[in-house]
Amino acid sequence: MDGYGCMEKAKASQINPITLAFLGDAVYSLYVRQKLVVSGTGKAADFQRAASKIVSAKGQSAFLERVLPVLTEEETEIYRRGRNAKKPTKSKSASAAEYSRSTGFEAVLGYLHLIGEQARIQTLLAMIDDTELQGVALEKVYKP
Repeated sequence: MDGYGCMEKAKASQINPITLAFLGDAVYSLYVRQKLVVSGTGKAADFQRAASKIVSAKGQSAFLERVLPVLTEEETEIYRRGRNAKKPTKSKSASAAEYSRSTGFEAVLGYLHLIGEQARIQTLLAMIDDTELQGVALEKVYKP
């Protein structure tokens, strides 16, 4: 396996869903941060505040409403395993249901990353509404 995936599906599906979610959280966070930076407006502090809202369990749970209907059977199974897994911690700012749902979503992203399905990740994450992303992020325009 290289640094960007290519693990066999059977092996990846045996990984603890909390571990998959750990990786998926990084995948999601990187995608959101990149989208914010590429938007070309704002500064690091603005981006950090926006990313925190979007990547939070509450933000992910809301975004998941758009994603769930398009998950494959295989992805839905990974999602269920992540959602139902016993979590070692609790969210301070989200309900238990939101936290469980976000963990399931992150597990799907971690799984897809491990098996090298970057195109599928891009397809799912492209469902983030750019105008919504901008609205959360940027009230001030950065002027160098």
